[in-house]
Amino acid sequence: MAERRGILGALRRLFHRPAGRSGSGRVGAPDAIPGSAGAFATRAVVPPRTLVLEYAPDSDGAPDAGEIVWTWVPYVENDGRGKDRPVLVIARAAGDWFYALRLTGTPRDGDASYLALGPGPWDARGRPSWLDLGKVYAVHMDGMRREAAALDRARFAKVAGVLRVRYGWTVPQ
Repeated sequence: MAERRGILGALRRLFHRPAGRSGSGRVGAPDAIPGSAGAFATRAVVPPRTLVLEYAPDSDGAPDAGEIVWTWVPYVENDGRGKDRPVLVIARAAGDWFYALRLTGTPRDGDASYLALGPGPWDARGRPSWLDLGKVYAVHMDGMRREAAALDRARFAKVAGVLRVRYGWTVPQ
């Protein structure tokens, strides 16, 4: 009996993958979260030279410019670790890929690399958020976990204006 239990235990340990811990940001098995691995993994990209920032939210389940969606975002070390977090979709890249910027709840007042967005419906507890302007991500439609909210037009216009100055991107009138 002990041998059987040992074999079953070994098989269980071999094939069992712990689920991510809700709310902690730590994930036991990165591929358990959309956008964390494979062909549809969210990844940091070089900011494109040209980009048109057009406000176009549509609650259709697909990411659109102006929407905040949840996806897995790799840590800056790019060592396979990351965190499920909200990102602001700013434009379509190509096909089912979109450009996005990550949000953080860590206060960044006075830091020019971040833009204060304030609170919004993407955070269940109503905490203020800051947008990281320094790193652009590519998010695939199948790498998105869920739509959280549409940023209101005024805040998107503020974001677009800051990105126009920083990157030279186009903001239609």
